[in-house]
Amino acid sequence: MTVGEGPLSPRHVAVIMDGNGRWAAVRGLPRSAGHRRGFEAARRLVEDALRRGVEVLTLYAFSTENWERPRAEVEVLLDLFADVLAREEERFDEERLRLRFLGRLERFPDALVDAMRRVERRTAAHDRMTIQVGVNYGGRADIVQAARRLAERVRAGELAPEAIDERLFADQLFTGGLSDPDLLIRTGNELRLSNFLLWNLAYTELYFTETLWPDFSSEEFERALVAFEGRERRYGRVTADPVEA
Repeated sequence: MTVGEGPLSPRHVAVIMDGNGRWAAVRGLPRSAGHRRGFEAARRLVEDALRRGVEVLTLYAFSTENWERPRAEVEVLLDLFADVLAREEERFDEERLRLRFLGRLERFPDALVDAMRRVERRTAAHDRMTIQVGVNYGGRADIVQAARRLAERVRAGELAPEAIDERLFADQLFTGGLSDPDLLIRTGNELRLSNFLLWNLAYTELYFTETLWPDFSSEEFERALVAFEGRERRYGRVTADPVEA
């Protein structure tokens, strides 16, 4: 089955990009070198996803917990974000790629936030593929802020508590308006979600690989897609026994 065709093809792929620091360490390089190579891997993945017909690509770039890293490393990451936006803004526009940022942006430097919002506005109407980037994002924090938004509406008399259902709640998340991921890929040989898209991953197929993120290749992406195509997605339902059918 070709990705982009048939019911088992992932329309929405999410990725936890893990292993930049370890990639650099085994080569005797500073962690910043791993982060820069990690960006190149992300850029390659965007091209691969476009070729394969993926409609939404969600990347976990900077978690709420990443602020606890050494200050110098955080500053490198923020500088890299700013550099990437400056270099890639025209490309996003020319290739009709929509860019969204998930998370609380107010903690970032004003200039970086302005650049993020500018690219979001510039690409808001593009429909070739949506790229969501989690920055200062945490799944638990996302659920809490969604609950607070609904609570404020209830307190204001705009919403009855019994009117709150899963669909309305999902609309209040940073990912509101888009489908949940069909496939989650995590690199770096870690077998956990690390507070990423906790609400959204309820029925997502999970794929883990030992490959460190900077080495994540087109071939590795293809292996993940082939693995996905071999899954049977039941969403909690029981399929008919072929013997009894």
